[in-house]
Amino acid sequence: MKLTVAQLRYVVAVARHGSVTGAARALNVSQPSISVAIDAVEADLGQRLFVRQRGSGVSPTSFGRTVVAKAMDVLAGMDELASLGTPGKPVAGGELVLGCFEDLAPYFAPALIRAFSERHPAVEVVVREEGFETLGRRLSDGAVDVGLTYDLGLPLHFARILLHELRPHALLPAGHELAKRPSVSLADLAAYPLITTDQPQSWQHMLDLFRGRGLSPVAANRTSSFELQRSMVANGFGVAVSYTRPRGDRSYDGMPLVCKPLSDPLPMQRIILTHDTRQRASAAALAFIDRARAWFAAHEIFAS
Repeated sequence: MKLTVAQLRYVVAVARHGSVTGAARALNVSQPSISVAIDAVEADLGQRLFVRQRGSGVSPTSFGRTVVAKAMDVLAGMDELASLGTPGKPVAGGELVLGCFEDLAPYFAPALIRAFSERHPAVEVVVREEGFETLGRRLSDGAVDVGLTYDLGLPLHFARILLHELRPHALLPAGHELAKRPSVSLADLAAYPLITTDQPQSWQHMLDLFRGRGLSPVAANRTSSFELQRSMVANGFGVAVSYTRPRGDRSYDGMPLVCKPLSDPLPMQRIILTHDTRQRASAAALAFIDRARAWFAAHEIFAS
C-alpha cells in the first residue's frame, strides 16, 4: 500500500464538497489530479470510494464513508504531531468546514469566522447553512467539521459544547391586543393562529411546549425561514414563539414586531457547537471551539 498524505486530503475534500470540481477548487489543484488520486486509492484498496452521479457530483459508498473517516483521523493525528511542543501556536493551514443551523448562521457565523481567522489566518474557513437533519448527516459523513446549532435532535455520540442559553419569547404584530401586556403566557398565545418554521425539530419542539401544558394551538402556517416567519407575524397572520432575537424589531419588509417575555417557566434553549465524537477533531476544529467559547463569553447575545 502506497497511500500518500496528498491522496488522503483529496479523498476527504471530494467527500466534503460532493464533487471533484469542488474539491479541486478548494485545494487549488487540477481536476485531473484529484481524479487520478481517487482512482489510485480505489485501486490500492480494491473498492470504490465514490459513486459518480450524472449532474449531481459524487457521493461516498458505505466503504467510502469508512475510508473518509479513517483518512480524517490520520490527518487530524498529523495536525497534532505538527503542533507538539508549540501549544497555542496558530494552526498552520488546512480547511475548516463550519456547518450552521440556518436560523443562527446570519447572527453568529461571520463574527465567529472573523475572530477565528484573526488568530489562525492560514486556515481556510468554509461556512454552510444547514437544517437540523442535514447538519447531522454532514457531520456524520465528515463533510462538516463543526456544527453551530441548537441542542435539538442530535445523536448521543455528538459532542455538545455549550456556548449560550436563551429563553423563548413571543412574537406579536404591532397593535395586537397582547402587545400591551408586560408578558404573555402560552395559554394566551394558543388562542391565536401559530406560525412556525418548517424545520421538523423546530416546529415539533414549539408545539411540544404548548402540548406539555395541555394546550392545542392551531398551526396556521409553516414558513421556510425564520425571517419569513417574522414577516408573517408582523403582517398580522398570527403569532409565534422564538428563541432567536435579532437586534431591531422589524421584519424584512419594514413592518414592526413586538417581542414579549413568556410568563411560563419554560426550559432554556442551548446554542452549542457539536461534532461527531467517533471522528477525531482536527487541530483547526479544536481551535475554532476555543475561539467560539471566548467570543460568546465576551459578547452580549441578541437584544434584550
